[in-house]
Amino acid sequence: MNRNLIAIRTMPNDEITGLLDLAAEFKAKINAGEDVPSMKKTVIGLLFFENSTRTRVSFEQAAFYLGMRSSNFATSASSMTKGETLKDTILTLRHERINGLVMRHKSSGAPMLAAKHFGGPVLNAGDGQHEHPTQALADALTILERKTSLEGLNVSIVGDVEHSRVARSNAWLLDKLGANVRLVGPRTLLPPHPSMLPGECYDELEEGISGADVIICLRLQRERMAEGMISSIGEYASLYQINADTLRFANPGCLVMHPGPINRGVEIDDVTADGDSAVINQQVENGVFVRMAAFYWCFGGQQS
Repeated sequence: MNRNLIAIRTMPNDEITGLLDLAAEFKAKINAGEDVPSMKKTVIGLLFFENSTRTRVSFEQAAFYLGMRSSNFATSASSMTKGETLKDTILTLRHERINGLVMRHKSSGAPMLAAKHFGGPVLNAGDGQHEHPTQALADALTILERKTSLEGLNVSIVGDVEHSRVARSNAWLLDKLGANVRLVGPRTLLPPHPSMLPGECYDELEEGISGADVIICLRLQRERMAEGMISSIGEYASLYQINADTLRFANPGCLVMHPGPINRGVEIDDVTADGDSAVINQQVENGVFVRMAAFYWCFGGQQS
């Protein structure tokens, strides 16, 4: 049975935990040099309408480990520059015998449109300000490796929550699996309708990260911001940066995370980003294994 992976919000808890268990299994096998399932007859299309390093490369690596062939589509060189609609692009890829599609798009809901017309599995690699489900899975796997369980953990998501699809996917996943979610940032960068997201909102950093077991830093997405949402980068950093001084309000052993790309000296300082509390590189590594699990799950666990 083929499935889509569009949003954490609509996924049952058992499917989320199943994906995390499968990702951990794949990681253990790869690290031990053992075989993983082969999907060598499967061709996956990577359709990225926004720039990406970590997500795109980790999907490529995930496909490689599973023996899949991947086909990259440069949207700047596609027929969309000639006026072709997204629907017609998706239909073209379907009839070119692509088996599955990984899609990143600036518009929220674009992967759902793709899933309607594609006919095979569609994996959301980030859509607008909606969701980024595989990033949340990578973050959860990273936390579980250090903290064993998400149940009862205090997790503070700090920064530009309003424009962050990562924040939304993480908030839903963490809440579903029993963590206490806090959304922390300037009032202008917190969700205007907080009741639509799980978690409590805080506009004071000290209060928002007090007793935190995990802090997830977010990049300021200036490309999505209206003018005047923050007074200046310097003032934002002075009030919301995670560093040795502010980290003392969190619990001992607090993990510091960041989905990338990092603006060093803004949301996090160099010492913290490279310090013992940071698990940022592990997030990147685990992205490969959760995307392997996502491919396998979306194609119904079939082996070629």
